[in-house]
Amino acid sequence: RSHVISCNTCHNLGTGGADNVPTSIGHGWQKGPRNSPTVYNAAFNVAQFWDGRAVDLREQAKGPVQAGVEMNSTPERVVATLKSIPDYVAEFAGAFPGMADPVTFDNMALAIEAFETTLITPGARFDRFLAGDDAALDATERRGLQVFIDSGCAACHNGPNVGGQDYFPFGVVERPGAEVLPQGDKGRFAVTNTADDEYVFRAAPLRNVALTAPYFHSGQAWELEQAVAIMSTAQLGTEMTDEDVRAVTAFLHTLTGTPPVVTYPILPASTATTPRPE
Repeated sequence: RSHVISCNTCHNLGTGGADNVPTSIGHGWQKGPRNSPTVYNAAFNVAQFWDGRAVDLREQAKGPVQAGVEMNSTPERVVATLKSIPDYVAEFAGAFPGMADPVTFDNMALAIEAFETTLITPGARFDRFLAGDDAALDATERRGLQVFIDSGCAACHNGPNVGGQDYFPFGVVERPGAEVLPQGDKGRFAVTNTADDEYVFRAAPLRNVALTAPYFHSGQAWELEQAVAIMSTAQLGTEMTDEDVRAVTAFLHTLTGTPPVVTYPILPASTATTPRPE
């Protein structure tokens, strides 16, 4: 709506697929309520958003466009904007052949979903280790992997995205303070309206986690070691030694993969009928 905010504003492909601020800035310079998750490898998550309210990337793509605190647009305005620009009309016709009216809000979301499925980051050193390259991890990183498994981190952070597969209370053993776990954000409870889902969130996917500070849905942990220590107390009910925290953090750095090469597009110009920014 403002012609300023785009998907890449909060999910910047040059900064780990996120925006590296506690909560994103949206329409009218409003601050959003939660930290922006990385868009890289999002296709591997069981659902989208911290509370899993979108079942897939297509549904997720429609949310921020319409959210008042994010892009503050409407399906009608999106379609009017796209149809006002001949190059977009031609691109949609090519992408959705045979459709009488291919420029639709649903097709916009489908196109974004199709692009997001390409945002995969293979080649992490941990992947090479799993493939049999013992030299891919050094001794400290291998110790961190062992602590990660033995302490219980892998119970929530598993699967192809090393997380993002299920929902868990933030504070299984001990809830962190309100600066990390704001009392007003009850997580998945807002989706299910079930008491058991109060302060329940999707386990954060950990691929490329070294690139996506600050951490947690509140964005209140700026250092990865700090985040590991908080999770040790809140989720596992233990206090990891400083050596273990450093080792797990070293292991987490091995989850950084190789992003795809994305050519920054030159966008077609607006026309006289394009809705003006507001």
